[in-house]
Amino acid sequence: MTTAISHAQYIAHVANASLPDAVREQIFVEENRIAAEVLKPRGLARRRVLLVGGAGYIGTPLTAFLLARGYDVRCLDLLLYHNSDCVTPFLGHVNYEFIKADVADAQATNAALEGVTDVIVLAGLVGDPITKKYPAEHQSINEEGLARFVDGLDGRGLNKVIMVSTCSNYGEIPDDTLADENYALKPLSLYANAKVAREKQILGGANKVDYCGTVMRFATAFGLSSRMRFDLTVSEFTRDLFSGTLLQVYDADTWRPYCHVRDFARALTRVLEMPGSVVRFEVFNAGGDANNYTKKMIVDAVHRHFPQSRYEFVAGGFDRRNYKVDFSKIRSRLHFEPEYTVEQGIIELIAALRQGFFSDYAERLPFYRNQDLNYKPV
Repeated sequence: MTTAISHAQYIAHVANASLPDAVREQIFVEENRIAAEVLKPRGLARRRVLLVGGAGYIGTPLTAFLLARGYDVRCLDLLLYHNSDCVTPFLGHVNYEFIKADVADAQATNAALEGVTDVIVLAGLVGDPITKKYPAEHQSINEEGLARFVDGLDGRGLNKVIMVSTCSNYGEIPDDTLADENYALKPLSLYANAKVAREKQILGGANKVDYCGTVMRFATAFGLSSRMRFDLTVSEFTRDLFSGTLLQVYDADTWRPYCHVRDFARALTRVLEMPGSVVRFEVFNAGGDANNYTKKMIVDAVHRHFPQSRYEFVAGGFDRRNYKVDFSKIRSRLHFEPEYTVEQGIIELIAALRQGFFSDYAERLPFYRNQDLNYKPV
């Protein structure tokens, strides 16, 4: 007897066509489980994913990816960076909802969680500079607000909860070492310390909470997004060298891993689709080995396109982070490999810049950079 499949299952089946047959079978079995155990009791036709902080640099391409994949998406975001126009293209979509609210607002988050099947937590003040500049706001959002939010997830019958963390948690490690998921965490900033705390909070729920929790340690993001950020290495270096600005590069030989925002969307969706036996209370470094780069390597990659551009290397920067990351676990367990290289991301951004995109950069710095806030704690 042939088992009928839903539209979402069919989309996932086609999208996952390149995966090994055994993995596709795992995903198909998981979708049938979700249909019977998660969707049917709620009277839902599709999974409804709450993206907490879903209007940002990673959240907007993730939204587009999930909607195309057949999911319903509910976004909760405070629009701290005057980024409402990033949400506008989705507002008319029948499977999209937007809630403007603070993750620290318990009443708002409680309402946002009603009727959702899965949660992806992207929210927070993102990055070392802004948390250092706004420590009180960091405490309200990244520490207290997100801690309360995570505490309130149990008992709702949620399917999966994915906490987006950062490879910055590894801090400063020797050049000849690759940090896998078991490597000691050495956070060097308020931002990374808060991420480590939220990781422990999620992972501490193993065998206690009623949802399947997963932690994703993201590499540094690059790539085009409707909420474009030019305070991240690949984008900043590319824009500055394109525009003729003298680029000062501190500690050029320090290592970081990088990953395209669309690849992050694929990785998160893979966690949503894989069985709990594969992802339950696991930690995954999210990225790919080929995109471990030094700052100098990125400068060289951009400079090849603009031989007349100007840059200088400066020693003694304030940011001590230096880490190369091992991505073998996400490759072997989730069969995930990034589709985009750093070089491809540079070419993509150059093409957009040459056509006049982001020409309002100087006039909209609070939009393009996480550097200023107008935030009133709940």
